[in-house]
Amino acid sequence: MEKKQKKQNVLTAVLAIYFICYGFRVFEYFILRTDKTWVGEAVVHKLTGIVILFAAVGFLRETLADIGLARKGRLRNIGKGLFFGIGVFIIAYAVEIMMAIAGGTFVSLQVYVSTYAVDQNLGHRTEWLFFIICIVGNMVNVFMEEGIFRGLFQKILEKKYSFMCSALIASILFGLWHIVGPIRNYFDGVSGVEGMIANAIMLTVTSALVGFKFALLTKMTGSLYMAMGDHFVNNTIVNILHVVSETGIDEMMFVRITIAQSVSFLLVLICYIRREHKRR
Repeated sequence: MEKKQKKQNVLTAVLAIYFICYGFRVFEYFILRTDKTWVGEAVVHKLTGIVILFAAVGFLRETLADIGLARKGRLRNIGKGLFFGIGVFIIAYAVEIMMAIAGGTFVSLQVYVSTYAVDQNLGHRTEWLFFIICIVGNMVNVFMEEGIFRGLFQKILEKKYSFMCSALIASILFGLWHIVGPIRNYFDGVSGVEGMIANAIMLTVTSALVGFKFALLTKMTGSLYMAMGDHFVNNTIVNILHVVSETGIDEMMFVRITIAQSVSFLLVLICYIRREHKRR
């Protein structure tokens, strides 16, 4: 009975922090709508989430090192994550370009800042200010999400659950974290009920799998930094590097992202399985 109660307390703590963060996320998406302004990023709830992260770490009498934010090896692991993320996206872009060439529609690659919107990119900004905003905004996003989901939640959950069970719970929460966009699109009249449901399911499943991959990276490296580097590339490259064809821009972006995430997930999973096999 006592063990069950402790597990319930662990889940209660995680869900309490989660819904507080989610409340700020909903407020920004539906009221502030910062991502629809010239900023192009929903950063207010992410900055608030970082404050909540630090407050929770202090309240639980943990340290940043305890949740995977130790200074030792920080730059090396960030570099590994950046290298890994860029590597899989080189493969993904190459496949997309070859498909466009085979179809006789490829024109060029273009570099400019846009805003990611589930199945397309919106906007076309080439001023340096917007590149800076994009990079800084994604850095804030990555620090908050990795710190909360793979750092704080994983640390709390592993007090009572196994690593795999904890990673699964945190990854499901991470998947559900991403359904706000499709829901807002429905209320704004951008999509119908079917579109909202389809996009919500797609984002929940893919985000949960990506989150699970980040959890495996964190477990293997002993820190959040490699996952942060990979996460940063995932979020940034699709907003900066675009495939232009005769019929449009980034028309096969979903294919590109699917290839990149599938390849990276399989590589990380294979490395994790081999690591566990050697340990045994």
